[in-house]
Amino acid sequence: MPREPATVPAVRPAAGLVGAQPGGGDAAPRRTGLPPTPGPTAASAPRRSSLTLAQQRIRSAWLFLAPMLIVLLLVAAWPLLRTVFFSFTDANLSDMSGWQFVGLDNYISLVEDPVWWRSVVNTLIFAVISVAIETALGLIIALTLDAHIPGRGLVRAAVLIPWAIPTVVSARMWAWMLNDLYGVINAALLSLGLISKPYAWLADPFLSMVSVIAVDVWKATPFMSLLLLAALQVLPREIYEAARVDGVSPVKVFFRVTLPLIRPALLVAVIFRILDALRVFDVIYVLTGNNQNTASMSIYARQQLVDFQDVGYGSAAATFLFLIVALVTIVVITFGRVNVAAAGDGR
Repeated sequence: MPREPATVPAVRPAAGLVGAQPGGGDAAPRRTGLPPTPGPTAASAPRRSSLTLAQQRIRSAWLFLAPMLIVLLLVAAWPLLRTVFFSFTDANLSDMSGWQFVGLDNYISLVEDPVWWRSVVNTLIFAVISVAIETALGLIIALTLDAHIPGRGLVRAAVLIPWAIPTVVSARMWAWMLNDLYGVINAALLSLGLISKPYAWLADPFLSMVSVIAVDVWKATPFMSLLLLAALQVLPREIYEAARVDGVSPVKVFFRVTLPLIRPALLVAVIFRILDALRVFDVIYVLTGNNQNTASMSIYARQQLVDFQDVGYGSAAATFLFLIVALVTIVVITFGRVNVAAAGDGR
């Protein structure tokens, strides 16, 4: 009996395979090399979800920042705007309702006042010298505390003491110590034979500024040392081990490795101290009062506002103080960013 030929089932070409046999049969498999095209929902759905997530994060950030911004508007922005407004008036502290608009008269009088420019010079001298000394001493103390020395914890606690004492209390303590009649500084120097007569530390034109700067250095150096110590403790120790193995001197390691790595933290610390030094009031006022040899811009503005009750003129001085502080801050930040960027490119 003749055997019938077996029937072979037809096979469909796979997706992405094109081409036909010459005899008109099924399509011969031939790959195109083109990747499969995703549908429109596959690409758009993740993008929409990511945008929604980003919007939610921004909304949450503003929600958390809103209380702080409201407080800043109440305690900073509103008094600042009010001060700027009164600087264009002749308002007096005894009668705040009877003010009149005087334009730029207060600012013109302020620019022509030599006492104001003396306070500006005093403030700049105080800020530059004190911040420079505090930065140098703070860096030395931070490097010492970062080293493995016996009693390091006790030294850290001792460094915090001047910073923890309130400024007014420490200034009154130093005023007693620097008194020319019964101060312990003169008594100690006289007993050691270093001076032949008591010095008027807080009355002499030169020594008064030296005394004020010395007290501020004693008070603020721990702040600088703590900020720089925090930056030093996060540096990778492998770099120093490699430098020690290669025989690099500690001085080169400091200038080539340590200083570039802590430069951002150093910039932040210097900016904080410059801002604080430019608006200094308490330590100078407690030590020397309204002495023109040491009076800062803040003391000058306070004297016009409170002692002379000239709100308009004092507000103009306070506005000038704000502008000077803002300008110096912008310059320092810009200079610091350029240096940090240059150091990063150099590495």
